[in-house]
Parts: sequence; structure tokens; C-alpha cells
Amino acid sequence: MAVTIRDVALEAGVSTSTVSKVLNHWSSISPETCARVEEAIHKLHYTPNARAVSFARGSTKNILFLSSLQKEEAYHNPHMFDILCGVRRELAEHGYTLMLEDVPEKQIPGEYLRELISSRIADGILIHGSCNIPGMAKILLEAKFPHIYIGHPGPGSRICWIDINNGLAGQFAAQHMLECHYERVAFIGEKEDNHISRQRLNGFLGGMYEYGYRIPDSYIRHTDASREDAYRQTWELLNLAEPPRAIVCENNGLALGVAKAIQEAGRKVPDTIAFLTFDSYPYSALIEPVPTIIDIDVYELGIQAAVMLLRKLENPELLVQSYTTLPLLRQGHSTCKIQ
Repeated sequence: MAVTIRDVALEAGVSTSTVSKVLNHWSSISPETCARVEEAIHKLHYTPNARAVSFARGSTKNILFLSSLQKEEAYHNPHMFDILCGVRRELAEHGYTLMLEDVPEKQIPGEYLRELISSRIADGILIHGSCNIPGMAKILLEAKFPHIYIGHPGPGSRICWIDINNGLAGQFAAQHMLECHYERVAFIGEKEDNHISRQRLNGFLGGMYEYGYRIPDSYIRHTDASREDAYRQTWELLNLAEPPRAIVCENNGLALGVAKAIQEAGRKVPDTIAFLTFDSYPYSALIEPVPTIIDIDVYELGIQAAVMLLRKLENPELLVQSYTTLPLLRQGHSTCKIQ
């Protein structure tokens, strides 16, 4: 296996960005550190590749993708990998390579972001919303480093971002329920402070209200994000004096618990209770009957994020703040029009 810059950094007891600076003869690195890195390079027989050599030229044709990459991340954040694949495809078509990075547990996130930028190992950076980096906007703006944040950084932010319009997805859910003539509709979401869940709930409530329907508080349920809690909340809804005719599940992980509660309560889908969920991946295929889905193409989101970053590289003053990719209704067997 080829020796990498990471191997050199580990052997020398420094960061990869420090190795990069030594390779590029930065004067800010102490002679002692330089000697340690050079010793590690000779010991491991490390040869800088073309990308490493290009650091000094100020152009790497490389883009960083910074995301949380903890154990079992694929289960907690499955859509990140579809986004990553979309990013990689678009960048590859324009001659760029992609470097995947995580924030080390033992390092302060803000300091690590500064190191990545100052190391000049990439021309720009895509930051996935799973990364919690205090002071991120200040660091990016002060460095004037080309960037796109994938997610919504909050109102008033001056950084460049691209996101899915989850509020619109919630409106799509409301519209479908009303087209099916369901009027008593409940909503089961994640924790109240979950950004995506809150957006989808607000869009759903707004869509229902637009046509004159108010959703009672007893029909709005927040969970601890587990299917077990979704099961419990659904059971309580089904046993209300006036239970809902349909349920909107904020994601398909929760929908597993909702479907199980409906089945064990002996309710027939969609004849006596209907439900809808968001996102076709990763659990929708496990649910019986096949659920109706409000789906969002996160692969396309990755493509658009890469497109926007490439435009930012060409025009550093460009401010990118936009929603992208429209929701798509995929009709399943868990909803139908009431005659």
C-alpha cells in the first residue's frame, strides 16, 4: 500500500496540513518540526504525488468535503452518502478530485477548519450540515475561501449555502392528504429542535391551514427520533376519542414504528387509517404496505452543490444562498382517495 501524507503526519506526530506546509517550504514552520517531518518522509520513503506538488502553485484541482464520519454514521445520516456521490460525479466531469474529511474528536472544530484552509490542500470546500463548527461563518469569510454549506445555516448568515426546501415538502404532504379527502391528519416528527423535522411540520401545518384546516395540538407528536417512540405515539393517537384518519411521518425511520403500531392495533391500511412518509431511502422498502412517499433527490442536491462551488471558484464574489430540488410524490398503497 502506498505511503500517504497521513502516514507521514502520524509518524512525525503532526497534522497533515503541517506536512503539506513543510513540503511547500512555508517559513512559518519551525526548523525542529521541518526536521521531524523530513525524517519521517525519508523513513517511510514517501514521494509527494502530483496533487501535493500542486499545492505550491496555488491550484490543486481538489475539493474538500467535510462531514461527520463517526461510527454508524450511515445509519444516522444515510442521505449524506447520496449527496457525496452527486458531488463526486459533477466534480469528476470538470477534472476535480474529492477529498473526504472529518473533524478529529481531539481537535477543536474551528481550529481544524482553519488548518484545512491554510494548508492549501484544496481549492474549495463543501461542508455538510452534520458538522457542528462554532464560528464557521467567521472563519470562512475572513479567509475568503470558496465554500458551499450543504444545509441551512440559519437566518442572516452571510456564508454560501444550498439546501432542500423541506417546508415545501411538508406542503406537498398536506396537499396530497387533502386530495385524498383526509381532513383529520396527525404529524409524527423527531425532536422539536430538529431543523428538518420543524421545517416539514411547519410546511405541513401551513398547507393544511391554507385550505381551512387546523391541526389540533393532540395530533402533533414529537419523538426522541426512535421507531420505538414513534410506535408509542402512534398507539396513543389511535386510541384518542377522535383518532386521526391519516398520519404524516416525518421520516421513514419513524414510519417503521408507525406501521408496526397500526398493524398491531388491527387497523387496515388505507381503509381505516392512512399514512405517508418522507424519503425513499433507506427504510421505505421494508414497510408494508408500500408507503406513499414525498421523496427528495439528494443525489441531485450533491450535483447542484458541486455546480455552485465551481461557479464560486470562477467568481469568488458570488453569493450563493438557495434551495434546490423539488419534492416528488411517489404514490404507494398507504394512501388513496376516499370516494
